[in-house]
Amino acid sequence: MLNIDTRATVLNPARASGNVLAPSCNPALTRRLALALLSVLWLASAVTPVSAREHNKKHEDFGQGLSLEISTPENEVLEAVEAVVDDGIIQGSFEYNKDKYIEQANAVGSSPLFPEWKEPGTVFYKVRTKVLAPANFEETGDEGTLAVRYVVQKKDSTRTILRIDALFAEDFRRTVHLSDGSVESAEYKDIQDHIDALELQKTQAQQSEKHRQEEIARQALERKSEENETLALASAQTSVKALEQHVEELRRQAERVIKAPGAQLKSAPFHTASSLKSLDAGTEVVIVIATPYWYGVETEDGQHGWIHRDQLEPLP
Repeated sequence: MLNIDTRATVLNPARASGNVLAPSCNPALTRRLALALLSVLWLASAVTPVSAREHNKKHEDFGQGLSLEISTPENEVLEAVEAVVDDGIIQGSFEYNKDKYIEQANAVGSSPLFPEWKEPGTVFYKVRTKVLAPANFEETGDEGTLAVRYVVQKKDSTRTILRIDALFAEDFRRTVHLSDGSVESAEYKDIQDHIDALELQKTQAQQSEKHRQEEIARQALERKSEENETLALASAQTSVKALEQHVEELRRQAERVIKAPGAQLKSAPFHTASSLKSLDAGTEVVIVIATPYWYGVETEDGQHGWIHRDQLEPLP
């Protein structure tokens, strides 16, 4: 603030008829007064145009609405917008300074505050009546209706265009007031929060499904492994049994018993060959060599010799 010292200035009677202030005979005070007046004139000329420009700039911001492209499929944007339209709250405005937003808003099918939408897309409306001079609308001072319109348009499979507009109409004068963008921005933030929540739910669902599929695969692998082990064990048992049977068959084929009343173990396959020992009836021998009439055998004590075929019979 300028502090102008006027104590040294007096009205000059000689020039009173011209309504001019006459400075005192002090030149320093005269210069100070002149500089002060020049400063006031400069400030007036500098501040006034800036204020006018700021006013024009803010005025141009009203009624612009919000239109943007979202990298989200249309169905997810529609779900988020519908949730915001149904929440009963209009963000970005208030009736009284203590409020954070406007409550008791309703989702409606249309609003006369907006012209009919004839372009492609899905349109939603949220309206609150009896609002008193909502904030962030141009020059409001009466009670009226606050309406927000949301337009969702599909661009492609992964991108969606969202448009949001907000208007306030006075009940008495029917004057429509434009939004400065605060409502549109706040409502979009709320929609984006819902989209982010949906994305998080989708990601969690995908991860849960992935874990479920991994668990199913793990359990299936365990069952397959158990089945393979069972089959392998069964196959091994079958193989062992078959081997035992085969061994038994071979044993039965290779083993014989001495017929009654007994037989002589010969040193060669001839009746005239010398006898190595006498074998009682029922004695078991193993055939080592087979000829058309004689068997080369091994006795239980490991002795080898020859016995005529007619003196042996298969195991019982």
